[in-house]
Amino acid sequence: MHELSLAKDIIDTVKQSLPAEELPKVRKIVLEIGTYSGVVSDSLNFSFEAITTDTELNEAELEIIEIPFRLKCNLCSNETEPEFPMMLCGNCGSSNTVVLSGDELKIKELKILEN
Repeated sequence: MHELSLAKDIIDTVKQSLPAEELPKVRKIVLEIGTYSGVVSDSLNFSFEAITTDTELNEAELEIIEIPFRLKCNLCSNETEPEFPMMLCGNCGSSNTVVLSGDELKIKELKILEN
């Protein structure tokens, strides 16, 4: 399962980013995930919950911000949000496009319980 390995990578990144004594205070891990990334949010949440149970991150939950799939046309310069996986400009129909957003997968923020 692809999402299980992603959940493990997220946990590893959080553990590398914080001192060990801060880990139990993590309440929310805010992720930006593009609709073009291929990540299934429900599966990622399930995997994350399964591997953080009875660990120092058992109080943490994922908050997922979905980033829309956006293209820019190299011919007409318009930016559009076509239905994925269409790589055609929504304005002129050209296939000469570049992806502007929607392929992201990053940790945006950690929310930690204050004392």
